[in-house]
Amino acid sequence: MDTKTVKLFAEYNRKTNAEMNRLIEQLAPAQWEQRWGGYYPTIQALCNHLYISDFTWLKRFGNLREFHYIEDDLFKDQLTLASTAFASRREYLDKRGRLDAKAVALAAEVTEDDLAAALTYRNFKGVEQRRNFGGLLLHMFNHGTHHRGMISVYLDSLGIENDYSNLFFLV
Repeated sequence: MDTKTVKLFAEYNRKTNAEMNRLIEQLAPAQWEQRWGGYYPTIQALCNHLYISDFTWLKRFGNLREFHYIEDDLFKDQLTLASTAFASRREYLDKRGRLDAKAVALAAEVTEDDLAAALTYRNFKGVEQRRNFGGLLLHMFNHGTHHRGMISVYLDSLGIENDYSNLFFLV
């Protein structure tokens, strides 16, 4: 893992979320809330989970050292896995765009030394963890790819054509 790869993944994350969200924005309310039976049974629930996860990781990453991206009112929120991060689809779309911009800003600030460092943080259960910062960045981006794939399946089931998660066009 190097800083160039982090920047690529941050841009991929931003671009892919934006393309996915253009489709989500066009969903009827019933489609946004339609239950599919997965662990996160609706597109709305998946978007909430993805937002909370990325938000939490970006907030935790601010524990490594002083980063400028974290100096945003967005990070004053206190979210848990049980939280509802947004009251409406419009609010989700706005907050998601802001959060993705923060991931890109973090990628611009990350150094090779940061990637090799260990990050100490508390998980959702309050247990202290210590892991490689670069590996955690990779985990965050991979987690997003996994759940965007689940959203893609739900969109396929709705008959909505989607092909938003292709890294090929950025390399």
